[in-house]
Amino acid sequence: MAGLVIPVEEWAALHDLVHRYAARVDERDFAGVAQLFGDDGVLVLPDPPREFGPVHEHRGPEAVAAALSVLDDVPLTAHGITGTVFDPEDDTATARGRITCVAHHVTPRDGRFADAVWHLHYLDRYTKTGGGWRFARREVHLDLIGTREVRASRLGR
Repeated sequence: MAGLVIPVEEWAALHDLVHRYAARVDERDFAGVAQLFGDDGVLVLPDPPREFGPVHEHRGPEAVAAALSVLDDVPLTAHGITGTVFDPEDDTATARGRITCVAHHVTPRDGRFADAVWHLHYLDRYTKTGGGWRFARREVHLDLIGTREVRASRLGR
């Protein structure tokens, strides 16, 4: 909305929310990620390499946690938030966001490790609850995927 500005303390809380999402995914705390969604919150995931846009909808915290559990097969992820833009809506209890991210997915390949690097952006809707800001809807949009060899990691060589 033109002319509307999110107060700095609300901006900081939204910034914290999106960074907690990334940290909890990397820590494999999928139940913790699910707590960042409202009771009716929705996570919409792509289906790479066929679909780079969001196509699979998961509604509610249990469905969000179950959807993210596919990452149990990826020994190491590292999400880096590279940009955050938040816009208020007409009321003080809802907002929208566009978050850019680089997500590394390290998996074993031929006795070594490979890193599938996803450049992506999230299109978010947030709602303010008694427990603070929560995701009402988070859509994952892939922009490009690359693969590179990993020379060393905490997983080994």
